[in-house]
Amino acid sequence: MAEITEKDLPANAKPLWLKALTAVQRKNLDYAISLLQAVLKDNPGFLEGRKILRKCEIQLHGADVKKKGLFGMSGGGMGVMKLASQAKKDPAAALPLIEKELEKDPISDQANDLLFDTALKLELPKTAAFALETIRTHSPENTKLLHKLAEYYLSREMASKASEVYNDIIKQAPTDSAAIKGAKDASARASMQKQRWDENTSMRDLMRDAAENDEMEKAARTGLTREQLEVRRNKVIEKYNADPNNLGAAKELARIYEQLEDWANSHTFYQWAHSLSKGDVALETKSAAMRDRALEAELKELEKGVAADPDNAELKAQLGERRKTRLADQVAEAKKRIDQNPTDPQLRFELGNALYNSGDYTGAIPHLQQATRNPHIRTKVLLLLGRTFRAKNMYDLAIKQLSDALADLHAMDGTKKEVLYEKGLIHHEMGDKGAALDSFKQIYEVDYGYRDVAKRVESSYSND
Repeated sequence: MAEITEKDLPANAKPLWLKALTAVQRKNLDYAISLLQAVLKDNPGFLEGRKILRKCEIQLHGADVKKKGLFGMSGGGMGVMKLASQAKKDPAAALPLIEKELEKDPISDQANDLLFDTALKLELPKTAAFALETIRTHSPENTKLLHKLAEYYLSREMASKASEVYNDIIKQAPTDSAAIKGAKDASARASMQKQRWDENTSMRDLMRDAAENDEMEKAARTGLTREQLEVRRNKVIEKYNADPNNLGAAKELARIYEQLEDWANSHTFYQWAHSLSKGDVALETKSAAMRDRALEAELKELEKGVAADPDNAELKAQLGERRKTRLADQVAEAKKRIDQNPTDPQLRFELGNALYNSGDYTGAIPHLQQATRNPHIRTKVLLLLGRTFRAKNMYDLAIKQLSDALADLHAMDGTKKEVLYEKGLIHHEMGDKGAALDSFKQIYEVDYGYRDVAKRVESSYSND
């Protein structure tokens, strides 16, 4: 999991984000909080959104909620304790639940401490720091957690930050010997780091790089035409050619090629930027996504070629080989991500999906079963699990998965129709025409035009 900025939000999240900002400006805090919770649920690494959410919650509740429940008890309690147990097993699924707990008491020491621990497990270091910084701001007397924050900053070579935290502890507890020693040590380390910085970097270099990075960020945020993007690309290429190890230029080129839908070049530069960044997870994810789009574009071109010349055996063979290669790559990439984070249900689902698409139904099952632990993706996991059992002719198990999925669905939306249709097909293959017709009728009653349900339902009456 990686931390992202506003420009990295997926297209489907941006309308919600803009609505949330509008609600914040209009002081409609309840509505803003609900929208921000929705954005963060699918984009947990969006730190800016989490910060605004917390500000809204604090404004809504006021500072008087601080550690005082209805009976004057410490914030958190059994709710946070249960969440802590869940976070150990499945941190990704626990994260939105922790946020719901913080919605009740945004400055809860226990909940923010749990957010810190959970964010670390999910490799969200800035989010982790933000959780304890909230405590530092609103509960400076909690020196135990401030010590934890200072130690965290030291572990990340942020000695200057650690020194500031230790000094805040000393203000609350002037005789805290650990804080006094920590402040001195952190200050010394910060001085050493600054000295190394001054020796290796001139002020002119710093100013130039800052100006260039600012220019790149402005360009990335501005909607440019294709011609403007190409002009910008050529300008950045000159900068890159002058210094191929310039991380900013590599990232900018990757973004421009992505906007130009030149997936292959975008993949190349995201991959190089990842190498220069010494392991930035967000860049690695982007690189993989661009590689996938490049392969998808290549497949579409081959499909067009086969459609235009259906008798071309060589082209057909190329298309078949590309499809096999792409499926194998998707499985390999998904396995790699699982190795890096074996407890993430979303990654288990992605691997199960890749194995299903490649025809390895037996291999897909255990990963999909583990993915059902995440309540946010449980329905689509059960749907795919049902299809996987169907592919293995294990119809009773397939029906069980789809029935479990239907139990979680109430409104007749697209997902419920898809589950009912799949269930109807399986009943039909089992020879249970009554149960199949019952599934199709449920769709027919609300959506006459859905796939071929009208034909299936109406023909059953004419055959009576």
